[in-house]
Amino acid sequence: MAIALPNTQHDFERTVSALRAQVDERLGQWLPMAPAQDAIATAMRDGTLAPGKRVRPLLLLLTLKDLQQDAPVSEAGLDLACALEMVHAASLFLDDMPCMDNAELRRGRPTIHRQFGEDVAVLGSVALLSQAFGVAASAEGVPAPTRNQLVRLLAQATGAQGLVLGQYHDLREGQRARPLEAIAHTNRLKTCPLFTAAVEFAALIADASVSCTRHLNGFATELGLAFQLLDDLADGLSAQQIGKDSGKDVGKSTVVALLGPEAARQQVEEHLARADQHLIEAGIGDGHLAQLLGYFATRAR
Repeated sequence: MAIALPNTQHDFERTVSALRAQVDERLGQWLPMAPAQDAIATAMRDGTLAPGKRVRPLLLLLTLKDLQQDAPVSEAGLDLACALEMVHAASLFLDDMPCMDNAELRRGRPTIHRQFGEDVAVLGSVALLSQAFGVAASAEGVPAPTRNQLVRLLAQATGAQGLVLGQYHDLREGQRARPLEAIAHTNRLKTCPLFTAAVEFAALIADASVSCTRHLNGFATELGLAFQLLDDLADGLSAQQIGKDSGKDVGKSTVVALLGPEAARQQVEEHLARADQHLIEAGIGDGHLAQLLGYFATRAR
């Protein structure tokens, strides 16, 4: 696997930190202001701007950097990154609800329904989704046909063939014994759609070739599967360590429960190796995304 050389790691970390700060600043501009009496706006800002890894926005922006030879971040790229984070935040509002995962802690804070009530959590999630589609539909400097494609991709990632179906599978199938293939299918549905949307957004904006886009999609899928396995492995840590409820996978059919932690870590390495090969085939095997893989590889050890 292509791992970042020591003398470039600091530059990569600075790039990621700068991009994360840009996303957070832009998110703050897109989200509604929150007067004291507006619980929905407050919940939207609190849940979206809470400190997080911003993996999905970073995937989009780092892909753009690799495809555009480190050109400055465009307004369109930054806005689309914000749209992805809004959708992700909305999905967390809902996933944490008592009728779903019944979580109490998220990103080191009480979950949105515990802070503001279930009604505000649901309405805030809907508002975030609406805002995200509005942002994608009005991306600055992007031709109308391309904006249409961006909205279509976001709808596919979010809807009944993407995140919604993944969460349903996790809720309804996760409590019963399943073969590895069925678990992987659920993981692919609930984690990969926004990862693939991120790189496909970048490919559209950068006018990447069909072959490059296909390999970017493969890269994002493999990375998403590795990411979910790392999340499952982290479930055994304390809530203080991971910033959210721990032990939520007890009794669920996960790869870790089926094969054990060591085998799950081996699967992470295999997914990352395949992701790296996709980057090589896409012609960007030594760029920022390869360095991102190196970061995830260290987490798997």
